[in-house]
Amino acid sequence: MTSSYDVVIVGAGHNGLVAAAYLARAGLTVLVLERRPVIGGACVTEEVWPGFRVSTAAYLCGLLQPKIIRDLELERFGYEILPKDPAFFSPFPDGRHLFVWRDDQATAAEITRFSSRDARRYPDYEAFLERVAGFVEPWLLRTPPDLLRRQWRDVVTLGRLGLSTMRLVPSDLIQALRMMTQSATDFLDGWFESAELKSSLATDGVIGARGGPSTPGTAYVLFHHCMGQAAGKRGLWGFVRGGMGQIAEALSSSARRFGAEIRTGVEVAQVLLRDGRACGVVLAGGQEIRARVVASNADPKRTFLKMVPPSALPSDFLREVDGIRMDGVAMKINLATDGLPQFRAAPGAGRMDGIGPEHRATVHIGPSIEYIDRAWQDARTGRPSEQPFAELTIPTVYDPSLAPPGKHIISVFVQYTPYRLTDGSWDDRKESYADRVLDTIAQYAPNIHSIITHRQVLTPVDLEREFSLTGGDIFHGEMTPDRLFFLRPVPGWARYRTPVAGLYLCGAGAHPGGGVMGAPGHNAAREILRDWKRF
Repeated sequence: MTSSYDVVIVGAGHNGLVAAAYLARAGLTVLVLERRPVIGGACVTEEVWPGFRVSTAAYLCGLLQPKIIRDLELERFGYEILPKDPAFFSPFPDGRHLFVWRDDQATAAEITRFSSRDARRYPDYEAFLERVAGFVEPWLLRTPPDLLRRQWRDVVTLGRLGLSTMRLVPSDLIQALRMMTQSATDFLDGWFESAELKSSLATDGVIGARGGPSTPGTAYVLFHHCMGQAAGKRGLWGFVRGGMGQIAEALSSSARRFGAEIRTGVEVAQVLLRDGRACGVVLAGGQEIRARVVASNADPKRTFLKMVPPSALPSDFLREVDGIRMDGVAMKINLATDGLPQFRAAPGAGRMDGIGPEHRATVHIGPSIEYIDRAWQDARTGRPSEQPFAELTIPTVYDPSLAPPGKHIISVFVQYTPYRLTDGSWDDRKESYADRVLDTIAQYAPNIHSIITHRQVLTPVDLEREFSLTGGDIFHGEMTPDRLFFLRPVPGWARYRTPVAGLYLCGAGAHPGGGVMGAPGHNAAREILRDWKRF
């Protein structure tokens, strides 16, 4: 049995759905195939326990591009973001705390308790990030130039990049260039003196990254997480009403409105080739589905090393793909609770509704840069961190509908948990390590154990199994300077096309990378439409 489409998209993660919606809107017949029984990939809401709808993997939104929200009318289909305020809550072992608020002046007032100098500098820091983000963000939705097979349009793109840098004042340009290779520690040392403030801000530089705050390149990761305006203010993140899966539902509704077809529970085994070009896919059961174009939302290693025969790809390309670093370092623990954690340092404890500002923020369990660096050094040797770094969010404070009345969901993102262990396996160790994580949280919130009714533990190995993330890497490849822009996924192939004619990459392994932003899917769809007249 065969069928035929203009485009088949492998994977109904959010980038695949973005690409599907744009391509269907342009009049192409589009089929999206998803291995799991639900759409969304890692951007999903699942009823893990009766009455608890959990954002199983991805848990916050801030990078989803406003153009995509507008173009695909996502708000019409149920997308609504609930901005966090405060943004961060950092409790410290000595009982002090630091809030980072949506309002810069309120944050400066908090910082004064640690450093009056830093309080004066903080608005300048935010303004600098705003200016550099204004320079970088337009390039998130542009196709990088090809520096190996240069054509006139590549030269023009480089020229535009050069001209846009001229809009930055020299001091901003120097700092922006340094940020590409600096560690988060060095970058923040140039701005602030307070150890507490620097540790609170440095966390954005290590989320999902193979490195500690003092690892070169983490300054860019910090900046990457400060971009985006999905919550109405650049750098502000929020919860999605209905959980992260509501993004996927809105995208699928938009795509289906234009005629796209989406099937779940269907695994693609390989890309079908004829005369050296992609002409469809072969499913795990052997069924062939024909298409003039195949777009893969899978990561580069899964796409090129598992779904395409090696003989169809140049040997140097295969070596580059094999060399992409994809060893995840993050664990996700989802908790169902019958109450809220009470922090020793929390000023909101004892309120009538039980909810204080600390419950509305992302809570950082990482009291110093040195603490987080030590956690990373453990992981470098293949050991989960003796003292784990974690961040907690409580989506039910913003959206009570996610849990039964009076109950809550706590999302715990944990680092550092290396994909490859030197001793034992994650199947044997994950529950005992989750205990260690919760014991660490209990040092700050002593009641945490007593309020938990259910828990789900996802190690990097589980993330690979459940969400097809090679190595459990949430970014589809490291977000380091050697894997960004025209070097992503590999040099010479940053324009969403691949060495196989008719095969495109539309996932986070392509520019501009990971996070729930939709830009790779948007850009890949544009390039497919640009090439369409040749098919």
